[in-house]
Amino acid sequence: MAEFVYLSLGSNLGDRYANLRAAIERLGEAGAIGAVSSFYETEPVEFRDQPWFLNCVVALETSDSPEALLQRALAIEQEMGRVRMKEKGPRLIDIDILLFGDRVVEEQERGLKIPHPAMHQRRFVLEPLAEIAPEALHPLLRKTARELLADLPAGQVVRLLEPKT
Repeated sequence: MAEFVYLSLGSNLGDRYANLRAAIERLGEAGAIGAVSSFYETEPVEFRDQPWFLNCVVALETSDSPEALLQRALAIEQEMGRVRMKEKGPRLIDIDILLFGDRVVEEQERGLKIPHPAMHQRRFVLEPLAEIAPEALHPLLRKTARELLADLPAGQVVRLLEPKT
Protein backbone atom coordinates (compact mmCIF):
# COMPACT_ATOMS: atom_id res chain seq x y z
CA MET A 1 0.00 0.00 0.00
CA ALA A 2 1.34 3.42 -0.98
CA GLU A 3 2.00 6.04 1.68
CA PHE A 4 2.79 9.74 1.56
CA VAL A 5 6.35 10.57 2.52
CA TYR A 6 7.98 13.97 2.91
CA LEU A 7 11.68 14.31 2.14
CA SER A 8 14.01 17.25 2.65
CA LEU A 9 16.65 17.87 -0.02
CA GLY A 10 19.65 20.14 0.28
CA SER A 11 22.77 21.06 -1.70
CA ASN A 12 25.55 23.56 -1.15
CA LEU A 13 28.22 22.44 -3.64
CA GLY A 14 28.36 22.70 -7.41
CA ASP A 15 25.21 23.67 -9.29
CA ARG A 16 22.84 23.49 -6.32
CA TYR A 17 19.72 23.97 -8.45
CA ALA A 18 20.70 21.20 -10.90
CA ASN A 19 21.62 18.91 -7.99
CA LEU A 20 18.17 19.30 -6.43
CA ARG A 21 16.40 18.83 -9.78
CA ALA A 22 18.41 15.65 -10.51
CA ALA A 23 17.65 14.21 -7.08
CA ILE A 24 13.93 14.98 -7.45
CA GLU A 25 13.89 13.23 -10.81
CA ARG A 26 15.60 10.18 -9.32
CA LEU A 27 13.20 10.09 -6.35
CA GLY A 28 10.39 9.85 -8.88
CA GLU A 29 11.58 6.29 -9.53
CA ALA A 30 10.36 5.41 -6.02
CA GLY A 31 6.77 6.48 -6.70
CA ALA A 32 4.67 9.45 -7.67
CA ILE A 33 5.93 12.94 -6.85
CA GLY A 34 2.92 14.65 -5.33
CA ALA A 35 4.44 18.09 -4.79
CA VAL A 36 7.74 19.94 -4.74
CA SER A 37 8.15 23.09 -2.68
CA SER A 38 9.78 26.24 -3.87
CA PHE A 39 13.55 26.36 -3.49
CA TYR A 40 14.93 28.21 -0.47
CA GLU A 41 18.43 29.53 0.10
CA THR A 42 19.43 28.86 3.69
CA GLU A 43 22.34 29.60 5.93
CA PRO A 44 24.19 26.58 7.30
CA VAL A 45 23.43 25.44 10.84
CA GLU A 46 25.81 23.78 13.29
CA PHE A 47 28.89 23.81 10.98
CA ARG A 48 28.59 27.37 9.69
CA ASP A 49 31.88 27.82 7.77
CA GLN A 50 30.58 26.55 4.44
CA PRO A 51 28.52 27.79 1.47
CA TRP A 52 24.81 28.47 1.89
CA PHE A 53 22.40 25.68 0.98
CA LEU A 54 19.58 25.40 -1.50
CA ASN A 55 16.74 23.38 0.08
CA CYS A 56 13.31 22.07 -0.82
CA VAL A 57 10.81 19.46 0.34
CA VAL A 58 9.30 16.76 -1.84
CA ALA A 59 6.03 14.90 -1.23
CA LEU A 60 6.27 11.36 -2.57
CA GLU A 61 3.64 8.65 -2.72
CA THR A 62 5.55 5.37 -2.49
CA SER A 63 5.08 1.68 -1.87
CA ASP A 64 8.68 1.39 -0.63
CA SER A 65 9.22 0.54 3.02
CA PRO A 66 11.01 3.17 5.11
CA GLU A 67 14.16 1.03 5.00
CA ALA A 68 13.98 0.62 1.21
CA LEU A 69 13.42 4.36 0.72
CA LEU A 70 16.41 5.15 2.95
CA GLN A 71 18.59 2.81 0.89
CA ARG A 72 17.31 4.41 -2.32
CA ALA A 73 18.05 7.92 -0.97
CA LEU A 74 21.57 6.90 0.10
CA ALA A 75 22.17 5.33 -3.32
CA ILE A 76 21.04 8.52 -5.07
CA GLU A 77 23.38 10.57 -2.88
CA GLN A 78 26.29 8.25 -3.62
CA GLU A 79 25.60 8.06 -7.37
CA MET A 80 25.42 11.86 -7.52
CA GLY A 81 28.87 12.05 -5.95
CA ARG A 82 28.24 12.80 -2.29
CA VAL A 83 31.28 12.21 -0.14
CA ARG A 84 30.78 12.25 3.63
CA MET A 85 33.95 13.97 4.84
CA LYS A 86 32.65 16.04 7.75
CA GLU A 87 29.40 15.66 9.68
CA LYS A 88 27.07 18.55 8.79
CA GLY A 89 29.67 19.63 6.23
CA PRO A 90 29.35 20.68 2.59
CA ARG A 91 27.58 18.27 0.24
CA LEU A 92 26.46 17.95 -3.34
CA ILE A 93 23.16 16.45 -2.22
CA ASP A 94 21.51 15.49 1.04
CA ILE A 95 18.22 13.60 1.17
CA ASP A 96 16.46 13.13 4.52
CA ILE A 97 13.18 11.35 5.22
CA LEU A 98 11.12 13.73 7.36
CA LEU A 99 7.76 11.97 7.68
CA PHE A 100 6.55 8.60 6.43
CA GLY A 101 2.77 8.57 6.79
CA ASP A 102 2.12 8.47 10.52
CA ARG A 103 4.89 5.97 11.21
CA VAL A 104 7.43 6.21 13.98
CA VAL A 105 10.60 4.28 13.14
CA GLU A 106 13.85 4.00 15.07
CA GLU A 107 16.45 1.59 13.77
CA GLN A 108 19.80 2.38 15.35
CA GLU A 109 21.91 0.05 13.22
CA ARG A 110 20.68 1.61 9.96
CA GLY A 111 20.56 5.14 11.31
CA LEU A 112 16.88 5.42 10.38
CA LYS A 113 14.74 7.69 12.55
CA ILE A 114 11.28 8.78 11.45
CA PRO A 115 10.11 11.42 12.03
CA HIS A 116 13.45 13.11 11.46
CA PRO A 117 14.67 13.88 14.99
CA ALA A 118 15.59 17.53 14.32
CA MET A 119 12.92 18.53 11.80
CA HIS A 120 10.92 20.53 14.35
CA GLN A 121 13.99 22.70 15.06
CA ARG A 122 14.94 23.51 11.48
CA ARG A 123 13.43 26.43 9.62
CA PHE A 124 15.03 25.21 6.37
CA VAL A 125 12.87 22.08 6.68
CA LEU A 126 9.67 23.59 8.05
CA GLU A 127 9.33 26.55 5.63
CA PRO A 128 9.17 24.34 2.52
CA LEU A 129 7.21 21.59 4.30
CA ALA A 130 4.58 24.07 5.50
CA GLU A 131 4.38 25.48 1.96
CA ILE A 132 3.31 22.16 0.40
CA ALA A 133 1.80 20.34 3.40
CA PRO A 134 0.83 22.77 6.17
CA GLU A 135 -1.35 20.14 7.84
CA ALA A 136 1.29 17.37 7.78
CA LEU A 137 1.28 16.04 11.34
CA HIS A 138 4.36 15.21 13.37
CA PRO A 139 3.33 11.85 14.88
CA LEU A 140 5.19 12.33 18.17
CA LEU A 141 4.71 16.05 18.84
CA ARG A 142 1.14 15.99 17.49
CA LYS A 143 1.63 19.35 15.79
CA THR A 144 1.26 20.28 12.14
CA ALA A 145 4.07 21.63 10.00
CA ARG A 146 2.42 25.05 10.19
CA GLU A 147 2.29 24.91 14.00
CA LEU A 148 5.90 23.73 14.27
CA LEU A 149 7.03 26.57 12.02
CA ALA A 150 5.08 29.12 14.08
CA ASP A 151 6.74 27.78 17.25
CA LEU A 152 10.29 28.36 15.97
CA PRO A 153 12.21 31.26 17.48
CA ALA A 154 13.68 33.86 15.17
CA GLY A 155 17.08 32.88 13.90
CA GLN A 156 18.13 30.92 10.86
CA VAL A 157 17.87 32.81 7.59
CA VAL A 158 15.69 31.12 4.97
CA ARG A 159 15.10 33.05 1.73
CA LEU A 160 12.58 32.09 -0.92
CA LEU A 161 14.67 31.71 -4.06
CA GLU A 162 12.27 30.29 -6.59
CA PRO A 163 8.54 30.84 -6.18
CA LYS A 164 6.55 27.70 -6.90
CA THR A 165 4.80 27.89 -10.26
